Amino acid sequence: MSRVTTLPDRVAIDQLAQRGCTDAQIASQVGWKVATVRKWRRRARRGRQGLISSMGRPQAGALSSYPKLMVETLRAWRVAHPGWGPKTLGVELEKDARFQRQRRPHRSSIARFLKEAGLTRSYQRHTDLPECLPPRVTLPHQEWEMDSQGYGYVPHIGAIGLINVADVLSKVKVASYPCLVGHKRARHRLRTEDYQLVLRLAFTEWGLPDRIATDRDSVFYENTSTSPFPTRCHLWLLALGIDVRFGHPGRATERPTVERCHQTFDWQALDGQTFAEWDSLRAYLEQRRHFLNHDLPCRSLADRPPLLAYPQALQPRRLYRPEWEPNLLDLTHIYDYLAQGRWFRKASPTGVVSLGNHLYGLGVAWASEMAEISFDPLDIHFVFRSANGQQTKRFQPQGITPADLMGEMGPLLNLPQFQLALPFSWDDWRLIRLSETLQGTTS
Repeated sequence: MSRVTTLPDRVAIDQLAQRGCTDAQIASQVGWKVATVRKWRRRARRGRQGLISSMGRPQAGALSSYPKLMVETLRAWRVAHPGWGPKTLGVELEKDARFQRQRRPHRSSIARFLKEAGLTRSYQRHTDLPECLPPRVTLPHQEWEMDSQGYGYVPHIGAIGLINVADVLSKVKVASYPCLVGHKRARHRLRTEDYQLVLRLAFTEWGLPDRIATDRDSVFYENTSTSPFPTRCHLWLLALGIDVRFGHPGRATERPTVERCHQTFDWQALDGQTFAEWDSLRAYLEQRRHFLNHDLPCRSLADRPPLLAYPQALQPRRLYRPEWEPNLLDLTHIYDYLAQGRWFRKASPTGVVSLGNHLYGLGVAWASEMAEISFDPLDIHFVFRSANGQQTKRFQPQGITPADLMGEMGPLLNLPQFQLALPFSWDDWRLIRLSETLQGTTS
């Protein structure tokens, strides 16, 4: 079955043409032939309606020349077995005794029938988050690398997820923090709050970096969507004026500094060691981190310790204190970033679209329709457009206020004292660390 352009493909062709790109340049970017690009570029002159495809069978529809019983049988099979594709359905027809002596449709005709009947999964064009090519790193704290080492078991404590952060240029170990993910304080995965705690501790000690490089973990990247929207953690960093650079899936070598940190902290702090409690593990990691930064020669730094090779790393580029965070958050950074993006979402049967884990009710007129979403930074609204361009709705963004972005830090800023009752859960421990940071103490 030949490929067919989707609405996102045609919108992309129109947008590139409006920017002055030639047909050949557009074809190389969108992956379609020049003739296809030329066709949709010309049709786009009619307006949004011109981007609606008129390809396909006449009004009679696919399989209209085949017996009604055969068509209804195919429909029933597909409804009962959503995983059966055109090839499987064709083979089932061949095996069915009722249709042995009848002309049977080719699987491409079955595929067209399924599409017309609305029995196919909608295809969404893959779009990536806006990302600029990073400049060359020439100063400490221009770029940090951050990664979770994965889960490991520590006797007497349980499973931990060790989050490491390192400076790319100076090789300074910015942070190494053990988050509990098992044993008595069980939780199945690291969350945004865990990364925010680690980063707040790092910001307090080293200041705010210009950029953070990380992988495509779901905390930072909506990796289950073909048209990803920035996560809360990503938006929080943007509001602090920190760019985020995402590595490609499966390429850990793109973050060699922090990957080396994983091995270093294994050898320096974890291998062969036992700890009576979590606090002992945390204190020992801090002791070894100080040793690595101030005393241990680094081969890539001409056998000098990181802070001897780059003493300027001790001077923050931008100061940070947790109590300053509400004033440091600048939402215009988020608005400018969102203005560069474009997202595609299919509305539910009731006309509801989910974007960034928030629901936007478009109405029943949009039921099961594909919506194209952009952001208008002038009046701070999301703009939803239907596939034919005849319907447009605007919504104020949800989840992009300082309180939303700060998460659990927000309420703590208004508490004169902070005390939890025993026994502590891991979430309680994390809040205690935040409270200690607010009080200017180190853990």
